[in-house]
Amino acid sequence: MPRFGWEATVADAPETQQTTSAVVEAAFEAQAPGIKRAAVIGGLASASGIALTATSGWLIVAASHQPVILTLLAVIVAVRTFGIARPVLRYAERVRSHDSALDLLARRRVAAYQALVPLTPARLGRRSRSDVLTTAVEDLEDLVFAKVRVVVPVLGLAVAAVLTVLALGLFVPAGSLVLVAVLLAQVGVSALGRRMELAAQQDWLRARAEVARTATLVTGYAAQLRGIGAGPQSLGWVREAHLSLSVATRRLARARATGVALGHVVTGVGTILAALVAHWAMGVGLNDAVAAVVVLAPLAVGDAFVGLPDAMGAWARARGSEARLRDLLDQPPAVHDPAPLPDPLPIRGISPLPGDAGLPRISGGESSGSGLSIDVTGVAARWWPEGQGAAYDVGPVTLSIGAGEHLVLTGANGSGKSTLLAVLARHLDPAAGSYCLGGVDVTTVPLAEIRAHVAVVDDEPHIFASSLRENLRLARPDADDGAIEAAIRAAGLAGWFDSLTEGLDTMLGTGGRGVSGGERARLALARAHVSNRPVVLLDEPVAHLDHATALAVLADAHRAFAGRTVVMVSHRPDGLDGFDRVVDLADLADT
Repeated sequence: MPRFGWEATVADAPETQQTTSAVVEAAFEAQAPGIKRAAVIGGLASASGIALTATSGWLIVAASHQPVILTLLAVIVAVRTFGIARPVLRYAERVRSHDSALDLLARRRVAAYQALVPLTPARLGRRSRSDVLTTAVEDLEDLVFAKVRVVVPVLGLAVAAVLTVLALGLFVPAGSLVLVAVLLAQVGVSALGRRMELAAQQDWLRARAEVARTATLVTGYAAQLRGIGAGPQSLGWVREAHLSLSVATRRLARARATGVALGHVVTGVGTILAALVAHWAMGVGLNDAVAAVVVLAPLAVGDAFVGLPDAMGAWARARGSEARLRDLLDQPPAVHDPAPLPDPLPIRGISPLPGDAGLPRISGGESSGSGLSIDVTGVAARWWPEGQGAAYDVGPVTLSIGAGEHLVLTGANGSGKSTLLAVLARHLDPAAGSYCLGGVDVTTVPLAEIRAHVAVVDDEPHIFASSLRENLRLARPDADDGAIEAAIRAAGLAGWFDSLTEGLDTMLGTGGRGVSGGERARLALARAHVSNRPVVLLDEPVAHLDHATALAVLADAHRAFAGRTVVMVSHRPDGLDGFDRVVDLADLADT
């Protein structure tokens, strides 16, 4: 089976040097036998089609001499057999290949998302949301489906070509030589088409990504764009992006059309050469029915090769997609998980925690409303692993927070407040020092368990285009309606919720009910509340709100998370009276 560059790199790399994409690759290697079997079945289907053309041509010419019908019986049966076998085998190949492809996509997508976990958000901060989405969805699909769109037809054609050349060589060796020449020419044309498409694919992939980026920007900030009167201008951005995609698509289509046209030319030239060989062979005693088979062979093979340009196009597209996917996943993880990743199946339901037998567990904080202690000793961190000599983005700092304490972390811009919060959330490994949660070193505990104990609320919470219920159940899928409604009221949204005629079924986000900045911030607090997680980290939760709304949200947050451990990063000097401590990050620096 052909290997794409990413796969070859991963397969050849030592185990200790494999990056996160190795995890993704491991999820699909077991599916190769299914794809290979589909390719063999497809090859037999193509061979049946070629044999059908050959035997039916032989039968027509032989029947023109009006022989005794019994002498044609075997060929008649062969025509029927090949006529039935071709669609049956093709159907079996489609079922087998698509079953393997969809199973492969499910496994590989789960593995890709698992590989993204230790990269999020530290390694993705410089990428737009649409870029990550396009790569994780569309590029991954292109790469996975190439296994079916490239491997199955190419191997199938190889099987059919070998069988056809051998069969024709038994009767007319010269005809088999012509067929070999036609096959080689078709391969050359396909290689040329692939080269042309590779050059056009990069522009097409960039244009597709730009369309996704622009569409995400315009739809995500539609209200803000309308508010500043930039609606028409934003539509112009969308039109320009689609125009660039149309230009790239036409260039790609020209490359594909060139390959298809040259393939037909090769088939025509091959048929002429086969006719000349058949004419010569008839002069030395070749049966005219067999001569018809020689003439029809290039046409039958050409018909089988019709799908090859599409396969080469899929190959070219997959090469571009694998480069983008490799660029996304082949990064050093921001956090290291002591527990191995689980098998990406089962797909349905919630996967169990990774295989972490023998690893420490976090104790305490299991009941709603109880917090966990946080102890940071000499912790320093940097966003990018730039070597031991590089400056830290924060620290070293030392800080102890009691279970259930509410602490506000202040400091100058760029001092590292959000970086320290990322360390506490296990979005970033400390480069130095130790961090204990509930008295346990977090670097020895499975990443999934640490994150199951910590809720994070940032300054730009996302509202999904779904119901109010599903927007909050995201934090705890088993939460019932009573818990969700209690979280909404605890976050200060009682009046807003009572005004909703559809209650928890109210649709929010794009196409649904709009929410103000204050409502969005409170919905984020409600998510954290319904999660029942003992530690809540707030990163500038009221940064974009007006003064009065910000004070009200802070008061609601303090009440909603009573008993839980809360760490909030803030630039506001007011509205902090209810918190237990206000600490300047500069005062925590180790000297």
